[in-house]
Amino acid sequence: MFQAQAIASSDKAGFYRELTSQLEGLLAGESDPIANAANTSALLYQMMPDLNWAGFYIMRDGELVLGPFQGKPACVRIPVGRGVCGAAVAGRQSMLVEDVHAFPGHIACDAASRSELVVPLIRDGEVIGVIDLDSPHPARFDAADQAGVERLAEIYLAASAR
Repeated sequence: MFQAQAIASSDKAGFYRELTSQLEGLLAGESDPIANAANTSALLYQMMPDLNWAGFYIMRDGELVLGPFQGKPACVRIPVGRGVCGAAVAGRQSMLVEDVHAFPGHIACDAASRSELVVPLIRDGEVIGVIDLDSPHPARFDAADQAGVERLAEIYLAASAR
């Protein structure tokens, strides 16, 4: 397995190719969305350097509800439009935030988090949840991370049952 360590920008494409291959293998033959979310969050948390939280929020009755994750206990419910996760759902697009303390309406589940990347999970035109990554380092995530995690979200969606 790939070891979590700092990744130079020039090495990120290779890192995400490896991570993509690992996730495809991990989810092969399994269609349960909860099991797949649990393994996806564990893989992300173990393999991506400088994270303090990696997990899923799932849409339930018009709000995001905590799903499988790795890290400290988290906020259980997030309204659409609130915080980075809620903004990603409302805008139906990934959110890359270099400094969460400068993000209007940020929900501080862990005061140690400084940057965040949220990728919405969209199936048949409907947002069914998000993948949420937090880091204690400002500007931890960049466009290469966003593209890589968006690809991982596609793999998760393809593997998981409707």
